[in-house]
Amino acid sequence: MADRVEVKGRIDEGFKEILSAEALDFIAYLVENHGPKLNRLLALRDENAKALRSGRLPTFPYDTRDVREGVWRIGEIPRDLRVRHVEITGPVDRKMMINALNSGADVYMADFEDSFSPVWRLTIQGQINLYDAVRKSLELTTPEGKRYTLNEKTATLMVRPRGLHLVENHVEIGGKPVPAPLFDYGLYLFHNARELRMRGTGPYFYIPKLENRLEAGWWAEVFQDSERILNLPRATIKCSVLIETITAAFEMDEIIYMLREHITALNLGRWDYIFSFIKRLGHDPGFLMPDRRFLTMDKHFLTSAARLLVKTCHRRGAYAIGGMAAQVPLRGQPTIQREAVEKVLEDKRREIAQGFDGAWVAHPDLVQPVKELFSQIGENQLNVRHEDLVITEQDLLMVPSGARTLEGLRSNISVCLRYLSSWLAGNGAVAINGLMEDTATFEIARAQVWQWILHRVRLDDGGEMSYQLSKAELEKALDDVGRGDRYLEKAAEILDQLVSSRDLIEFTPSIACRYLDMLTG
Repeated sequence: MADRVEVKGRIDEGFKEILSAEALDFIAYLVENHGPKLNRLLALRDENAKALRSGRLPTFPYDTRDVREGVWRIGEIPRDLRVRHVEITGPVDRKMMINALNSGADVYMADFEDSFSPVWRLTIQGQINLYDAVRKSLELTTPEGKRYTLNEKTATLMVRPRGLHLVENHVEIGGKPVPAPLFDYGLYLFHNARELRMRGTGPYFYIPKLENRLEAGWWAEVFQDSERILNLPRATIKCSVLIETITAAFEMDEIIYMLREHITALNLGRWDYIFSFIKRLGHDPGFLMPDRRFLTMDKHFLTSAARLLVKTCHRRGAYAIGGMAAQVPLRGQPTIQREAVEKVLEDKRREIAQGFDGAWVAHPDLVQPVKELFSQIGENQLNVRHEDLVITEQDLLMVPSGARTLEGLRSNISVCLRYLSSWLAGNGAVAINGLMEDTATFEIARAQVWQWILHRVRLDDGGEMSYQLSKAELEKALDDVGRGDRYLEKAAEILDQLVSSRDLIEFTPSIACRYLDMLTG
């Protein structure tokens, strides 16, 4: 099959070993056997989105009530995934990976998704970095002579491939781009599954952006087929699933059930969840969102999703992992650092009170403070069952209160412009104003601008929202940061396209990826 695979990206030093004929053969097998069904699922996703735009609201599916009401549990959780108090996430940059694996976190999620800009050379270098990390040979010497190596004890490694909607344009089969999730997943699994098992761990994945149980079932089929082809024992592959779409929130039981041999946890991906809320319901003026600063985890629709996730997971023997607090501690500024850490700890205390078993952090300096908090719960909180808790459709769909302001518009545009220009330059995780911004937080900001334009929102301090107002504020933001930078100029062009489109564009990377090669080489 590898003969039918065309690698269109540049082959730098070390790439041939990762892109071996055997590895490409495995990728081709996955694509030819699972690509057609993936295409049908993506078409169904579009149909469901149209139904929501026509006035249908998400609901708990009637035809799967037996699954929700049934008595069943997931398979055994591996030993190195039984304590997950702190999980650190970040892109597959070599230095970042070493720092994350050495951070003292229980899990490190190596990310090809929201915190990653999928530049071709960075994507393949990321796979090389993972190969080295699995074999404990990952190291780096900086131009200044500083050497980074892995500690003897490191965090358990998990990998997040790209979402189902994305493609890897640099590899084609039959003249069509390879689905990015199969590319990321397949390369890592093929090269590392046996080595991981020899070292007493396994191939563990974080699955992003699922919209329903059928998509979870597709992943289960991919896992089981992969195990058969690679001669791995059944249920060797383990995963955690991010609940980060509004439709998935109504099918958490079903998603766990479809993956019950493989799944270990659900994670509430709060930022993408908010974006999905706007994307799927934002056409309706009854679902107008306030400024992004008001979209905090104490709002009813988010606390409802969090508590329902804990109840669902613990009933099935799965862990519930909390989301990312956006604050980033700034070294060298003790007061700001203390304030950032305390805000994160406040967020994690709330998650502990809700019954979560662990949580995400974005920075190594946050690992120990959060670990100290969660160590007080024991290994987990599976005993927190919320048996009397009833969460209704109305709870999950309650729009939070808060103002919509000119200040909020300016903040959204500024963050979008600065983040997208960094993403186009190859950096997908950017600290802006003391907060860690990634693709998900960017998507919230640009979706809000689109929604406010669509409904000609009356801003509390700035008149009526319009495309002309958005364009004027974008021009001011460009003046503030300084024109002339090619990444910034292209970011402004893309952002203008995103907020002025008649229908909300589903995902920014799908249209922005075409500029990566042009801008980064």
